[in-house]
Amino acid sequence: MTTQTAESTLESKPVSIFIPYALLVTALLSIFIISINKVELEPFKVEYPAEAFLAPGFELPSLNGGKVNLLDYRGKVVFINFWATWCGTCEVEMPSMEKLYQRFKDDGFEMLTISIDKDQSLIEPFMNKYGLTFPVLLDPESTVAKKDYKTTGVPETFIVNREGIIVHKAIGPRQWDSDENMAAFAQLVLGS
Repeated sequence: MTTQTAESTLESKPVSIFIPYALLVTALLSIFIISINKVELEPFKVEYPAEAFLAPGFELPSLNGGKVNLLDYRGKVVFINFWATWCGTCEVEMPSMEKLYQRFKDDGFEMLTISIDKDQSLIEPFMNKYGLTFPVLLDPESTVAKKDYKTTGVPETFIVNREGIIVHKAIGPRQWDSDENMAAFAQLVLGS
């Protein structure tokens, strides 16, 4: 075969015939570079608990006495809020939480606020100062907060639907009695 015929043969083949070879070389080169640099590829991780996952169960003592178990509220929409008396932003959002609680407490809605205060003698005066009536649970060692709910601070709130699934996670304070939030809770609690 002469050089002229070899060149004409190459010219007559479409360029697309070389694409699979180029992809193979690229893949092999990528594998080689990753192995040389010892790059570890990790699968996508979901930080639990997360929205669309079952809320971790817990049983905690109540400020009013007795124990409260989250499983006892299956069938209700549950507002779980981690807070502390020394937290300024918690103090800001608590009045709006009280309004939300008063609006839906008789309609299959429960608010479980979980104080991480070590000095529990501060909780009742705090509640009285702001006229707060929702239940307060005690987690002075932050066991449920840190271990089960993996909170990064306070306030943090988890909204759990009637089936026990987390439908919303809020880090930081919110204006829970805003028109938008009240409408969202009406949809979740009342279905309207």
